[in-house]
Amino acid sequence: MASNDNSPRVDMAKLEAALTSEAVKREYESAAKEFEAMGAELISVAKKCEAMASDVQNLIASTAEAYRQEGKKIFELIEERALSTEDVRKTCEDVKRRMIEGNGGVQ
Repeated sequence: MASNDNSPRVDMAKLEAALTSEAVKREYESAAKEFEAMGAELISVAKKCEAMASDVQNLIASTAEAYRQEGKKIFELIEERALSTEDVRKTCEDVKRRMIEGNGGVQ
């Protein structure tokens, strides 16, 4: 059988290299797309973390303010009780003094 010299010749080494490089290119492109998808997910998670951090800061500030207000109320109660106690002490001293001076000042 006669060989056909006019048929195109395929260089198998070049074909194999082309197929291999195309496969590598596809793998790198696939990996790059996965990185992009992961990046989008990480950005979403980071935004959620920022929102949570903001919520925590607001909670801390409101809790601190509530403690300040409660402390102020307790301070005012203590001051009020201290004044009442001082009034009672003075009244008791006056009564005691009058008793010592003579029959509570009654004639």
